[in-house]
Parts: sequence; C-alpha cells; structure tokens
Amino acid sequence: MNDAVRAVTVGRAIPLPGNDIDTDRIIPARYLKSITFDGLGEAAFIDERAAERDAGRTHRFDDERFAGGSILLVGRNFGCGSSREHAPQALQRFGIRALVGESFAEIFSGNCTVLGIPAVRAAAADIERLQALVEQDPSTEVTVDLDAQTVTAGTLHCPATLPEGARHALVRGTWDSTALLLAGRDRIAATAGNLPYLNAFAG
Repeated sequence: MNDAVRAVTVGRAIPLPGNDIDTDRIIPARYLKSITFDGLGEAAFIDERAAERDAGRTHRFDDERFAGGSILLVGRNFGCGSSREHAPQALQRFGIRALVGESFAEIFSGNCTVLGIPAVRAAAADIERLQALVEQDPSTEVTVDLDAQTVTAGTLHCPATLPEGARHALVRGTWDSTALLLAGRDRIAATAGNLPYLNAFAG
C-alpha cells in the first residue's frame, strides 16, 4: 500500500476554460520521443503557451495570478485523443495534484489514477462557478475530498464523483501498482520458490 493516500487534495486552482482539450495540446507528440518523463512539466501546453505569447496574451499556465496552482479546473472531455501517458505525467510535473472537470477521456483519467492524481467530475454549472470564483480571487483555496465526494471553494460546495474503482484506489493508497508489487516482493519470491516448473530449472 502506498503511504501517499490521495483522499483529500487542497490547494489553489488554475481555471482552464474550453472543452475537448486533447492530449496533443497538453503535451505535443514530439515529446513522446523522451525515454524518461523528466522535464515534461516545462513542456505542458508548450505550443499553446507560445501561441498566446505571440498574440500578446497569457496562457493560464504562464499567468502569475495562478502560479503555484495545484488543482486544474477544466471542461468537458478533457484528455481526449491519444492514450499517451505523457499527458498526465506532464501535468503532474508542472505541479498539478488533482483535476476537476465536467468529464474526462477514460484512458486519460485512468493514467491519472495510476499517478495518484484524482480526476473528479462535477456538473457543468458547478465547474463554471468554480472557474469564475478562482478568476475573481486566485488565492481561493480549493479542496477535493474523495471521501465526501465534494469540491469546496470558499462557500461553494459541489458534488464530485469519479469511478468507484479509482476512488477506492486513491483513498486506500493502492493506486500505485508498482509500489504494491515491491511491497509484496517477499511473498512473490516465496510463491515463486514453491512453483515446480521454476524449481525444475533452478538446478
């Protein structure tokens, strides 16, 4: 079991308006050549950030008002497109610890879960209210509570859900399958030692 249980995430937020934001926008395909995920945080939304600068505007990931934000507020069908795991890896390395959106692409949300990042769903009207609240006051603290299945920001309380399997894994700390395997390595070795077809090759 992983010690870093993800039952409650608290932090300031980054409102990111728009629907159908795909994984190529989150992290362009050219970064898939990397053999590690190191440095991907700097490349999150890199093309869109550059385009905004060229147009004299500021992307939310470059906006000083939201600097240090760890909860990403998004719209509908976030993370659609390819199944690249680099997308949530880039967001995590940028500093994102939880996402709140109207809906998420299934593979993207699954990739988030295995990193310990909750991707919770809320009603469109609640997302709009959350984004507007943070726009008005970027210092607003947002709480994502997987036990209560709520998102709270100031006096705003919103129901929030995610698939029960993902919620259970995050609350119980069993989201990291690699950590679970390592924690059970003695039992794995003992079981392997009792398997006749492995012992036949031991001598």
